[in-house]
Amino acid sequence: MGYREHETYDVVGVGFGPSNLSLAVALNEHRANARGHGISATFFERQPAFGWHRNMLLPSATMQISFLKDLVTFRDPTSSFSFIAYLHASGRLPQFANNQDFFPTREEFHRYLEWAQARVAHSITYGSEVMSIRIPHGANPKSAGHLEIEVQDVTGRGARVINARNVVISTGLVPNMPDGAERDERVWHSSEFLEKYRRMNPGELRRLAVVGAGQSAAEITRFLYDELPHAEVWAIIPSYGYSVADDTPFANQIFDPSAVDDYYYGTEQTREAFWRYHRNTNYSVVDDEVIRDLYRRAYDDEVRGTERLHFLNLTRLSGVKRAGAETRVSLQAGLDGDVYDLDVDALVCATGYEAMEPTGLLGDLDRYCLRDETGRYRVERDYRITTSPELPCGLYLQGGTEHTHGLTSSLLSNIAVRSGEIADSIIASRAKRGVDQAVPVEVGHDGG
Repeated sequence: MGYREHETYDVVGVGFGPSNLSLAVALNEHRANARGHGISATFFERQPAFGWHRNMLLPSATMQISFLKDLVTFRDPTSSFSFIAYLHASGRLPQFANNQDFFPTREEFHRYLEWAQARVAHSITYGSEVMSIRIPHGANPKSAGHLEIEVQDVTGRGARVINARNVVISTGLVPNMPDGAERDERVWHSSEFLEKYRRMNPGELRRLAVVGAGQSAAEITRFLYDELPHAEVWAIIPSYGYSVADDTPFANQIFDPSAVDDYYYGTEQTREAFWRYHRNTNYSVVDDEVIRDLYRRAYDDEVRGTERLHFLNLTRLSGVKRAGAETRVSLQAGLDGDVYDLDVDALVCATGYEAMEPTGLLGDLDRYCLRDETGRYRVERDYRITTSPELPCGLYLQGGTEHTHGLTSSLLSNIAVRSGEIADSIIASRAKRGVDQAVPVEVGHDGG
């Protein structure tokens, strides 16, 4: 257990994926340098253990970012929490170097994240969901000096209340399903793919469909084709085939830390240009290698006269009907095309995610949070929600800030610098308050 119920923490983190893991590491390193006067922090995560997109750890799937964009390196290249340090600790640094590849497999990067979280594990409480964030009952928000965090044990063993001067919300993205499709044992979102797939008898899967035009859709299509040599696989793509991701050097500058300033302080025209010109670096695009793999498989099928891989371009899902084990998918070809049905044993919707939306979690605190003319939260450069003067406590967002900070708001690319900026902001605000107290609970003692 990573908290003490009657302490008031400088930071309570809601959710513990890579973003808040990076923050926990930054605070851990601050404490090591502060000689007993570091920031007190605790984190709550509803999952029973650490996990990051576990259901997309497909064989040979690689990261789409360099290993240098890990939890810490862009903030502090000397950190002992770097991917390089992990390789050294694992005894694989020479082998990795010999591999001559900037892009580790997704499985290995996940192992790195697990290694890092194990070193800060006693500041994390798993199996615990934050239900609400509120001002103490009957208190004046300005004089209270802290917020109450209601935490529910996911096993139903009861709730408790934790006090915090600052809250960092990182609850992650929400899976998006297309209209007319609801998840069940035969209709899956890509976020649950491997879990649902492993429940099935592979021999029963003879006809499968994958909806989507992005990296996950293409990877799942390739996986199903390779794993089920007896099956036919339909790729349902709203565009005319897959579009290649632009990962060339100039385009990749959009993910540089300095690009956040260009976006945040830019005009509306500048921000619009960011999205118009650079969406193809991350959204509904696929790595060149995966596209070529799929095209080669389809071509080889043609040569052999045994077509198993079908690409339904310019096609959209318009509905799903279930009858027992049978799943009937309604498809529309083209914008005004006829609707036709396809019967499959399983349907995978690799249809992306909705942005993190913290409004429900904030509850009554929302009235202290200022919004822009379109109704979205105003967010300071340090990722703190702009609040009215009555609420001095800090509410920070890791995600859900694309409208203010640009493309990297929920991506790994800027994770080290982003979490460092949040940590610096919290440290500075504590110094401004003149708080100088010993840490009641260590933030991730470095176990080596």
